[in-house]
Amino acid sequence: MNVIRKIEHWGDVHQSKWLDFLRIILGLVIFGKGVSFISDTSTLQNLITQNNVFGFSSMLISVAIHVVAFAHLVGGILIILGLVTRFAVVIQIPILLFAVFFVNLTRGFSMPNSELWLSILVLFMLILFWVVGSGPLSVDEGLKNKRGKRYD
Repeated sequence: MNVIRKIEHWGDVHQSKWLDFLRIILGLVIFGKGVSFISDTSTLQNLITQNNVFGFSSMLISVAIHVVAFAHLVGGILIILGLVTRFAVVIQIPILLFAVFFVNLTRGFSMPNSELWLSILVLFMLILFWVVGSGPLSVDEGLKNKRGKRYD
């Protein structure tokens, strides 16, 4: 636990305002993917069923799609606001790892496979914000200044 605290402290000390704009864009992308999942579940279900590595039933896949969509919607809003950012990011990382290695990687590294490149970029940005935290332009920072302690 001591190493994680040191990483969080380093991230809190070395945060700049331009990273907040990057955090907001990341939150918008994740929120947008959540909306996309909700609006077109049949296409996503077909894609996952075709790449069904673990042999799950279609009902379980459907439930997983709705859980992922909910996690993206809520996590995207939390990341945009900068509210419990590290928690929201940690919830998103396993979803993106699954997307990169089990869904998008099966289509290859070709340039037209933009979903793979987007998933890799978002995964790296999630790891970045797990380290650096929410930043000075966030609800977390406002709460910290108001009450004298941090909630992420």
